[in-house]
Amino acid sequence: MSQGLLVHLRRARDHADLNYREPLALEALAAVAGVSKFHFQRSFKAAYGVSPAEYLSRRRIERAQDLLRATNLTVTEVCFAVGYSSLGSFSSRFSELVGESPSAYQARFADGAPRIPGCWMFMWGLTRPVTGDDQDAPSRDQEPS
Repeated sequence: MSQGLLVHLRRARDHADLNYREPLALEALAAVAGVSKFHFQRSFKAAYGVSPAEYLSRRRIERAQDLLRATNLTVTEVCFAVGYSSLGSFSSRFSELVGESPSAYQARFADGAPRIPGCWMFMWGLTRPVTGDDQDAPSRDQEPS
């Protein structure tokens, strides 16, 4: 793989890291990299060992783990904050990657230490609040295929 292509793949990966809460289609990530979606899919997997969809899913779950450990947000709030629109999809994926349910994971860190209030997280834009407009938006748990 050429160094030039790696630069473009890194740009797309960085875009996914910054915008993991938003719906990110394969076509959009490929456009950021400046290559066709088919070439992007193959090249991304060759460079990073996982597909773009898997990378995005893992990024979302990593962020969910941070929020479940450090904030007083509910599992449902965390689900929506990291880009999922279905609690079932989020819980299944979380359990698959982490090895326990989101609520069990959160309970494991409930040691009585103060947590960052969810209102502060929403106020500073560190999570995206769920609004009535989200019902009309495309599903955020759709990942690039």
